[in-house]
Amino acid sequence: MTHPLLLVEDDPALRTLLADALQHDGHAVTTAADGDEALALLRERAFDLLLLDVMLPGPSGLEILQAFRRRDQDTPVLLLTARSSESDKVLGLELGADDYVTKPFSLRELRTRVRVLLRRVRRPLGQPAGRFRIGGAEVDLDGYRVQRGRQQHRLSPTEAALLALLWQERGRVVDRARFLQQVWGGDGSVGDRTIDTHLLHLRQKIEVDPKAPQHLRTVHGVGYLLHVGEA
Repeated sequence: MTHPLLLVEDDPALRTLLADALQHDGHAVTTAADGDEALALLRERAFDLLLLDVMLPGPSGLEILQAFRRRDQDTPVLLLTARSSESDKVLGLELGADDYVTKPFSLRELRTRVRVLLRRVRRPLGQPAGRFRIGGAEVDLDGYRVQRGRQQHRLSPTEAALLALLWQERGRVVDRARFLQQVWGGDGSVGDRTIDTHLLHLRQKIEVDPKAPQHLRTVHGVGYLLHVGEA
């Protein structure tokens, strides 16, 4: 299936290399060389996936991400970053990115991340039902949202895939190796901090008090457990 992708990368050689690889996989790739060009393209048309370099001329990748997420909560974003510190990666996730790759990365790794993200967009992995209830939270996986009282929260494709797996295994502990295998396709470059950050975001959307969770519980040294009844 052909997907329209936007690739934002200021290095012309790398931009050409990545665009050629993604086009070889059957995707329709539009490219941008700086932040202003990327923002203009995002205003003009819709894409199935945004591949976004963090360090760009003009608005940075993180600034583009923030602006994009204010009006589009659904399209997945994959960050391309030369920053290796864990805090920079976590910041990108907190701003709304769905995943990241750290330069230098292999074409195989990039293609895998793209494939997994696009698969989550079509249908979250392990999804057993489109709608269900967790305590006082109404979950709509097909609509990528959680409604709790008057508050509505967007679910990223990654969060939806994680929540689908937790719902499938509700009442049982899911360890990080299972999350890594089913949500990230066994990608060994994804660390525990990335998994924990996504689950923390889920907890903030599901729980009345995320600091005292009643439903998405940590089982220390093992993984996470979803308790779906009333607290």
